[in-house]
Amino acid sequence: MIDLHTHTRESDGTLTPQELVSAAAQMELEALAITDHDTFAGYDQGVACARDLGLDLVCGIELSTSFRGRSVHVLGYFLKDGPSEDLRRWLVSLQDSRHQRNRRLVDKLRSKGIEITLEEVYQRGSKLPGRPHLAALMIEKGYVTSFRQAFDEYLGESSVCYTPREDPAFREGVQRIIAGSGLPSLPHPGRISSDRRIIEEYVDEMRLAGLRGIEAYHSDHSPSDTCFYESIAQRLRLLVTGGSDFHGATKPHVQLGTGIKGALDVPRSVLDDLRRG
Repeated sequence: MIDLHTHTRESDGTLTPQELVSAAAQMELEALAITDHDTFAGYDQGVACARDLGLDLVCGIELSTSFRGRSVHVLGYFLKDGPSEDLRRWLVSLQDSRHQRNRRLVDKLRSKGIEITLEEVYQRGSKLPGRPHLAALMIEKGYVTSFRQAFDEYLGESSVCYTPREDPAFREGVQRIIAGSGLPSLPHPGRISSDRRIIEEYVDEMRLAGLRGIEAYHSDHSPSDTCFYESIAQRLRLLVTGGSDFHGATKPHVQLGTGIKGALDVPRSVLDDLRRG
């Protein structure tokens, strides 16, 4: 079993890279990809630990992009050569955008009577904190009782305090990954739409923009969902990727190597096919 979608505290997870690698080794995962948001810092820090433990560690990243006016993520996998220096330099601008968004979001929350500070958010340990860290702080202070309530009422796209980021266009994100020696894949495709016809239409458009893979295995997916996304991959000649989207304590319902709906069982052949592709 493998897990090709995980996050560390270098973005919006809660485990250090070394803790995540150690947990994967203890579970006897055959391979792990660290796919932090907008940074390779988690992967860079986990390499030595993975080598010592004999774990196949894959270099990855997850970018936020804009597609048809909405936020859509893109996974990048660097399976042969490491990411280019040009790509690493470009990521600095995305990290700056994430910090600026956090500042605006905290200001909006304070205007609604949510007394939290930016310093408190960053003190939670993440180098690039996101909305899950804000939600955890709101729960801790008693303003909400759950992550769902925090997102429904304050942090989600339809909430009173939602603050968009200035994300690059989907095509640019995909092309940056390709130019940086990576393979771009669409994560959690079911979040695009609840209508499967629309999902397939959009994925086909994304393929024309350079998309090379689709995440058929994910913690959101039922076996039926996985079969559907595998069929899209076959029809559109895309590669299949898969992972839990593990974050640690900010998403306690998602465990490493498993999902909300049970074991993911991402086979090793998925990674082998990606490397051949």
